[in-house]
Amino acid sequence: MYLADYHNHTCCSPDSEAKLEDMVRCAVEAGLSELCTTDHLDLLGWHGEVLGDWDWTPVLGQYERVRAECPEGFELRLGIELGAIQFFPERAQKILEGVPLDFVIGSVHNVDPKLGGEDFYFIPYKTEQDCYTALDDYFKSLCALAKHDSYDVIGHIIYPLRYMNKRDGHSVTLDRYTEHMATFMRSAIGNGRGIEVNTNRGAEVEAWRPVLELYRELGGEIITIGTDAHKPEDVGKGVAQTVQMLKDMGFSYYTVYRGRKPQFIKL
Repeated sequence: MYLADYHNHTCCSPDSEAKLEDMVRCAVEAGLSELCTTDHLDLLGWHGEVLGDWDWTPVLGQYERVRAECPEGFELRLGIELGAIQFFPERAQKILEGVPLDFVIGSVHNVDPKLGGEDFYFIPYKTEQDCYTALDDYFKSLCALAKHDSYDVIGHIIYPLRYMNKRDGHSVTLDRYTEHMATFMRSAIGNGRGIEVNTNRGAEVEAWRPVLELYRELGGEIITIGTDAHKPEDVGKGVAQTVQMLKDMGFSYYTVYRGRKPQFIKL
């Protein structure tokens, strides 16, 4: 089985200390055939501050060095997780120009700057209403993001639930956002883009079924699989289970990328 992890972070991200060579080593040990490194490129900071120019030197330098050392037959690809495209579309497009990227995840990490721009991680979800207020803004941003061209797949759609439910003890669902999801999925599908299944280091696989059922119903085909690993030992967790789930649900392929173009791996 060809397995690929298309969402992970190294020391080139502000929230990881992992070395790319260690991520590759663990990917090989986990039985993966491919790893696409996707460090954070966020245009908004954790607390809503607008971030300055992006320096590609560390990302590109690490990638070129480690790629040259990869075991024969193992694929290492260069990606990025680009945050806040919907707020700065022209800047997002410009920052990607001339970079030999294979893949771009478009993610929403922050509430609207008009509401403070806080990362969803830092919001205290004291009540269920706090959760839904944040989710209202989150899905508004996803619908805006999906209309742009600077991404290949929409990242971790169920992202805020990590903090609302698993951390803060709520039991919030996305049931009331089905129409919002259908709206941004239609935009993505129409633009030749896709979505990712983010296993959250193996902790969330089955949680994706309702999202995937809607995506399949709408004719969606482009799906990448990523772990969101920030440590080497988390690389690959949940990827094989996700491949099996996609197959069981009737999908025929999942997706990897070469030069920003999707390549389909038969299930």
